[in-house]
Amino acid sequence: MKQFPDSPAPASSPETSPEARVWPPISIVIPVLNEERHLREAVRQVLSQRYSGPIEVVLAIGPSRDRTQEVADAIAAEDPRVVVVPNPTGRTPNALNAAIGASRNGIIARVDGHAMLPEDYLQIAVETLVETGADNVGGVMAAEGVTPFEQAVARAMTSKIGVGGARFHTGGTAGPADTVYLGVFRREALERVGGYDEHFQRAQDWEMNHRIRETGGLVWFQPRMRVSYRPRPSVKALAKQYFHYGRWRRVVARTHEGTINLRYLAPPVAVLAMLAGLLVSPFFWPGLLIPGGYVAAILAGSAVTGSGLPTAALLRLPLVYVTMHMSWGWGFLTSPKKLGKPVKAAG
Repeated sequence: MKQFPDSPAPASSPETSPEARVWPPISIVIPVLNEERHLREAVRQVLSQRYSGPIEVVLAIGPSRDRTQEVADAIAAEDPRVVVVPNPTGRTPNALNAAIGASRNGIIARVDGHAMLPEDYLQIAVETLVETGADNVGGVMAAEGVTPFEQAVARAMTSKIGVGGARFHTGGTAGPADTVYLGVFRREALERVGGYDEHFQRAQDWEMNHRIRETGGLVWFQPRMRVSYRPRPSVKALAKQYFHYGRWRRVVARTHEGTINLRYLAPPVAVLAMLAGLLVSPFFWPGLLIPGGYVAAILAGSAVTGSGLPTAALLRLPLVYVTMHMSWGWGFLTSPKKLGKPVKAAG
């Protein structure tokens, strides 16, 4: 019988059937804030995973404006596998660290309240940890929309025009990666790097995966781990999301030098070029060729990447691309230095 230790090591015989294995216990940690409507279903979905090993769920509850705390307490009272811990700050990295601190098992799976896991998600994660020896494995953030606007955002979030070549957005072959969506970790890797850095209100996943890799760990992309994700429902919400993505990615770049590549610089360069073209156009009309060329490229790209979308969603796709690019770029350009992580004095 194939044995899986609490913190799995590479498998000596990956061909062993799932039924012949002893599966290690897993702790699922979930940051929760204002989730009264969805929390019970989210927990039910996690607990109904097709996974033969023991599971515990740790909910880190922030100061919600609805009945989230009461719902969480009721779920924990009904099922001993569920634990509730407080997160007074309401911030995601603090919630994750609080939940990890209260968890007991050697494998930690991060899950979000709105993430819809396939039923074999945990099984595939453990198999991948064992087969690769990775410290963290994760898969595809499979954006799926309902309304025409959400459908347009979902298409943009899975295309290289919208988000570049990141495999956790666009898919691809399994292998080492800079970062992955959510993540299933070995506990010793989290302890080695000190968990999530609570300074980073956004981009905390990318930042921690960077530290895992810097300390010799392996982050592995597994495309079979597809997690459904519901996009933002409006232009305002999407713009806010991508503005903060850009703002905090700049903070990460200041903290970890050398972590910015051309993919990240494309949106701020586009914003600067557009502004420059508009500013000089009253005196030099060819300046309009810059924003005009960008709009033409977006329209052409939308026609190519929007194949199969309903007409209402296709018509919204150019607006979605522009919102994502400009918001991310503006957030990056205007990211204040005061957001930088304080440097501890020597000694």
